[in-house]
Amino acid sequence: MALLLRPARGENAVVVLPVVAFGTVTALVLTVVGGAQSFWSWTDDYAPVYQALAAVALVLLVVPLVNLGGAAARLSARRRDDRLSTLRLLGVTPWGVAVITVVESVLVAGAGALAGVVVHLAVTPLVGLIPFRGVALGSDAVTLTPLGILTVVGAVLLVAAASAALSLRRVVVSPLGVRLRATASPVHWFRVVLGLSVLALVFVLVTVFPSIAGLAVTITVLALLFAAALAVLNVIGPWVLKVTAARQLRRSESADRLLAARMVSDSPTAAWRQVSGIAMASFMAVFAGTGVALMNVMNDGEASAADAALAADMRTGLLITLIASFLMVAASVGVNQAASVLDQRDLHRSLHHLGVPLATVDSARRRAVMSPLLITALGSALCAALLVFPLLGTALITAPESLLTIGVVLAVGIGVVWASMRVTRPLLDRSFESA
Repeated sequence: MALLLRPARGENAVVVLPVVAFGTVTALVLTVVGGAQSFWSWTDDYAPVYQALAAVALVLLVVPLVNLGGAAARLSARRRDDRLSTLRLLGVTPWGVAVITVVESVLVAGAGALAGVVVHLAVTPLVGLIPFRGVALGSDAVTLTPLGILTVVGAVLLVAAASAALSLRRVVVSPLGVRLRATASPVHWFRVVLGLSVLALVFVLVTVFPSIAGLAVTITVLALLFAAALAVLNVIGPWVLKVTAARQLRRSESADRLLAARMVSDSPTAAWRQVSGIAMASFMAVFAGTGVALMNVMNDGEASAADAALAADMRTGLLITLIASFLMVAASVGVNQAASVLDQRDLHRSLHHLGVPLATVDSARRRAVMSPLLITALGSALCAALLVFPLLGTALITAPESLLTIGVVLAVGIGVVWASMRVTRPLLDRSFESA
């Protein structure tokens, strides 16, 4: 176990990044849940609306948080695939490999979760200063009970253990295939049919449901439907990237473009993981933009003091949700970029021996992310706009303040991705140095 936990030379970041990712997940979940729980103590007429909106934020953040936790566990698995497959070839039983893998992943996740708890406790006084209804929430109201903290930490550890167990399929079933990197990741067109069917069902429910239920129930159900749509994007996304990469591969006129298209087409699922955070941010950007436009309409009219306070609180909630989403995007891109460099280090070594310069490989790596990034951002925003259309109409979606908010959010998200790629550049340099 000690040998597995010890990072190889030049791979300290491969251990640090999963710890940071699990710490980010834990701190965000504890902070968001802690802030949301304060609304459940309210009992006036507007309380159900606040509680339902808190549920929207929680549900929209659950899918990307689980994805980030899974990405951290997969990165932790990358650096031990070779070692575990070697143990299998030496005769270690599948059960022994499973125990080693799960325990090691849980230990890494545990370190990150502990750091996340410390961060949560440190920022709780600041979160308590955030005003809702013109009054600060208070640190006591947003602090989870010890049982609540243990529940969140247990859930993070469960995600790590489950992801580690799933990663064992390659090692336990075919250790030689892992050593030879002979595994493939096919993406079937059927997932598009299934995904579009689910999106069509969500669109119908979004159109029909608000007319047959109360406001609070409607908001809660819509939050679940939007989360389902966000999850469906993770099903459709890899196939879309596969098709576009195949098209770019046929039209490539330079070495870096050819390498970038090949990287995406060889593993569209891995390519999607690198930009899935932007899919979530782009999806939420549409809600933020239309929300800002809606609040401006409410403030322009003769709204009551309670309605004006609700509009201001919605703006605050949107800002908090977007900040949380950007933190997840930064951590997710960094983790997935590090995993990508590790996955492709044999390719980098071969390219180095063929005389391909590092600058060309780095350019190809950037294109392999930025090209899918644009497709993902636009497609996710379009999907969100279609779901918002039955509720708010075209006027609010295309309002200047809505388009400006969407543009700013997407620009910040793309900047975060670019910065995260720069952070992982040293891993690529070391990959070439070891060639």
